[in-house]
Amino acid sequence: MDSEGLNGKRNGVLTRNGSGVNQTSSQELDEAIDREESPESDKCAHFSNDDSDSEFGASASEEESSDIDEEEYERRRNMFFAEMADLEKQFLALKEQLYAERLTQIDRKFEEVKAGRAQEYLQPLEELQEHMRTRTEVAGILKKFKLANAECQYNAEILAAKQHLEVSMHCVDVASSVALKLTFKNIHSQSETQILKEQIRQDLEDKVKRLEEDKNSVDSDFWTESSITKKRKKYGNITSNGYEYGPGRDQLNLPDRRRKPVTVSGPYIVYMLKDADIIEDWTSIRKAIKASTSVSYF
Repeated sequence: MDSEGLNGKRNGVLTRNGSGVNQTSSQELDEAIDREESPESDKCAHFSNDDSDSEFGASASEEESSDIDEEEYERRRNMFFAEMADLEKQFLALKEQLYAERLTQIDRKFEEVKAGRAQEYLQPLEELQEHMRTRTEVAGILKKFKLANAECQYNAEILAAKQHLEVSMHCVDVASSVALKLTFKNIHSQSETQILKEQIRQDLEDKVKRLEEDKNSVDSDFWTESSITKKRKKYGNITSNGYEYGPGRDQLNLPDRRRKPVTVSGPYIVYMLKDADIIEDWTSIRKAIKASTSVSYF
């Protein structure tokens, strides 16, 4: 294969790749480069074989090779350098083309990722969404239990507050009832004390009245009896004519109609009472005084 055919083939590859066959992958492009580089290597091997054959031929027939012109060697040398330069240019062009193709593929993949169509993006996204759904479900269940717990605590506090209020109200009612009972008891005791005082005072007043009446009657009787006794001692039962009659008015203890009982006022001492009556009255008075003193202190 000559250099023009090789150049045309490589140029054809470049033309196809550069004309817009955008669906060729990087792997296919590498395979095409390998396929195109293999003939060049064969050509180089062929050239090296030709050179070795010529060298061997030159050594075999040294006399015949001396006739070869040096211009032929120079021409072949220039041709080989030109071929090598052309190969380097084609390699650089293929390299740039591969870079552009890779960049295009990356841009296309980036657009697919942005649009949400790339498999490399969809699979991790699906895993993340599944993880998010799981965590959301767990969070919902946890929230439900926490709300139930908070509601139970709220109901417990409300019940405890109601029970405390009921106990407090009961204690207040009991205290109020006890206070009312004590108040009524004090009022009742005071009223009973007052009634007892009035009864004792009334009894004492009655006794004092009876004592005054007894004293007045005793004084009048004592005065009458003493006057009759004096008359008897002085005159006896003999009348003026010397005759003794039956018992007179004085002996019969009859009151004198001409005299009225004398009312004694002021302090007095009753001597006609018995000692037992005096002691009984004195005991009653002392008890009444003690009872009135204790009631006043209460």
